[in-house]
Amino acid sequence: MHSGDLVASFAEFAREKNIDRPTMIAILEEVLRTMIRKKFDDDSNFDIILNAENGDLEMWRTREIVDDNSEDIWDFDKIPLAEAKKIEPDFEIGEEVAEEIKLEDFGRRVVQTARQTLIQKVKDLEKEMLYDLYKDQVGELLTVEVYQILGREVICLDQDGNELSLPKFEQIPKDRFRKGNTIRCVVHKAELNNGNPRVLLSRTSPVFLERLFELEIPEILDGLISVKKIVREPGDRAKVAVESFDDRIDPVGACVGMKGSRIHSIVRELENENIDVIQWTDNMPLLISRALSPAKISSVQIDENGERASVFLKPDQVSLAIGRGGLNIKLASRLIGMELDVFRDIEQDFIEEDVDLVEFQDEIEDWILHELHKIGLDTAKSVLALTKEELVRRTELEEETVTDVLEILAKEFE
Repeated sequence: MHSGDLVASFAEFAREKNIDRPTMIAILEEVLRTMIRKKFDDDSNFDIILNAENGDLEMWRTREIVDDNSEDIWDFDKIPLAEAKKIEPDFEIGEEVAEEIKLEDFGRRVVQTARQTLIQKVKDLEKEMLYDLYKDQVGELLTVEVYQILGREVICLDQDGNELSLPKFEQIPKDRFRKGNTIRCVVHKAELNNGNPRVLLSRTSPVFLERLFELEIPEILDGLISVKKIVREPGDRAKVAVESFDDRIDPVGACVGMKGSRIHSIVRELENENIDVIQWTDNMPLLISRALSPAKISSVQIDENGERASVFLKPDQVSLAIGRGGLNIKLASRLIGMELDVFRDIEQDFIEEDVDLVEFQDEIEDWILHELHKIGLDTAKSVLALTKEELVRRTELEEETVTDVLEILAKEFE
């Protein structure tokens, strides 16, 4: 292979990989000097002149002329007088000989190896560049294209064609992708294992939701509103605590927007994940009350260590506070940073209120409640207003069952 062809082909390959000119020349020179050391043992007396633009390559070997009988003739930087005169008859002892070494002098196999080495070094450099690019972008929002859908991950392409990974466990459960889709993610992690970079993306991270808030709500980007904390069950529910640095701005209203206009676009991006936006406060009881939204609490008692809080609610608010599958109270606990225990409020001023029978599903079997509903009994007090005998007569319940039901309902009002 001619030297011009080698340099030109490498330069074109390097440009395709976005390798800058100084780096490209440094790689070329490093590989050439490795070739020289293998052939001549030392490269310190070699000068390499490169022009990557037009493919020019010159390698010059400089040696000092010594007497033919000198002991130094075997040194890498010495040349016997007789050999020097073959290059130029007028040379004398003590002068320096600059001899051009052609790429072809190294042999076809060595040149082919050099070419493969150059390509491999560019690929290695490309890997390092990918890692260096994304290790400083962890937490940043990206728009990527779905390239390949695999069982455990989705391979995505960034704007430069780099392959990034969106693992299954970092996808929202309701996510359904097709090749060519454009999706948003955050850079979750950049790893380098045995020289191989792997950039992981995420759509389940709280940081992803925070970046979407910054994108959709100008006040957050401008620093007028701060996102204090975010907790999520991806695709299901999230709670976002926000704080305003301007008393004239309602942080919750600004985030939700007129008729929910701002929050709706975020909800759609998260596959209809319910988002509760609450205003942050250092008043812990008030913060707990807001965190358990949409439930309305009656009172809060926080233990001395500040690690646990007892929350008292009216019976009709308990299920709202707990949420489906306990999700609401779990997210509220994570947002607050302490364990929350929910209790029915049984203070004296509350005793007069009635309790719906559905609140007793944990203690009374559904088929028994159904029998009571059939005769128009929907609340605890409506049942307690009848005698045991009348209940047995009007329903298909046995006396022992009715007795147990009355005892359970009566305990509610003790």
